[in-house]
Amino acid sequence: MGGIRFLQMMRHTGRPRTALTALGSPRNIGTTASVQTTDPETAVAATQVDSDATELRFPRSVQALYLKPLRREAEYGIPSCDLQLRSYSLRNVEFFSDFALRAAYYLKLPAFGPISLPRITERWTVPRSSFIFKKSQENFERITVRRLIQIRDGNPETVQLWLAFLQKHAYYGIGMKANVWEFSSMGVGKSIMVTTEATSSSLTPTWKHLVQHKSLGTMEKVEELLRSQRFSAARDDRK
Repeated sequence: MGGIRFLQMMRHTGRPRTALTALGSPRNIGTTASVQTTDPETAVAATQVDSDATELRFPRSVQALYLKPLRREAEYGIPSCDLQLRSYSLRNVEFFSDFALRAAYYLKLPAFGPISLPRITERWTVPRSSFIFKKSQENFERITVRRLIQIRDGNPETVQLWLAFLQKHAYYGIGMKANVWEFSSMGVGKSIMVTTEATSSSLTPTWKHLVQHKSLGTMEKVEELLRSQRFSAARDDRK
């Protein structure tokens, strides 16, 4: 009975109802407690801490992962390398393309792409089984996704370093094919011929040890072998 009378009194009067709503809302409790218990200096310090917490951000290196890769500008636009990425998974080839562009930026190589190349679709029709399902056939399909990244105005050594870095940190399920262009002075064909002759002459003694029969060498050594006593004795025995 006492509880019912108390509720009826609260309904007829306005102040207890206001007090109950104030007590029932956690926001009013928090604000009232903060106003009563905190000093002005403490309140200012708390607001500064809250503002600093809202202004915190990730480091530049971490934040750059959520943004598009940065690129270098090409001065002349002369192609230096065409890198073609192939994979059966679209997710893998897009991930590694992004990785290759970021690596090119930090090596100061102007990179362009990735450009989507036509897909390669391969299909096979094979027997379903070798026993009761021999007459039925089954089809298999394999789709190869390709992307092209082009490096322009790149130093040949830097391009080789970039390709070696990608090969070292290669992602699974990714195939790479690179076409590299290097510019040399006039008369490079003659220098290549000289280098080839010098290399072949230096490798000749080594190649002699890799054959089954020893080479005779010059014509003088052949004539000397024919005039030798062992060869003449073998010839006389045959007669």
